[in-house]
Amino acid sequence: MFVKVASVKEVEGVFRATEMIRHLVAAQEATARTARELFPVVNAANDQPTADLLTQRLEVHEKTAWMLRNLLEE
Repeated sequence: MFVKVASVKEVEGVFRATEMIRHLVAAQEATARTARELFPVVNAANDQPTADLLTQRLEVHEKTAWMLRNLLEE
């Protein structure tokens, strides 16, 4: 049920390591985009604790995506 509305899609099969990393980068970026899209709703509700949580999660996913992209450059 959740798979239908998820922004991160499941992949099937066996991939080379670099292709797996590309999938992980895409998943991290999709999660960061989803978090970023929630900010207007959270700000409109004046919900600072949720805004703080979103900021923390956004930082984690953007940093992880950055680290994974660097692995692909080597």
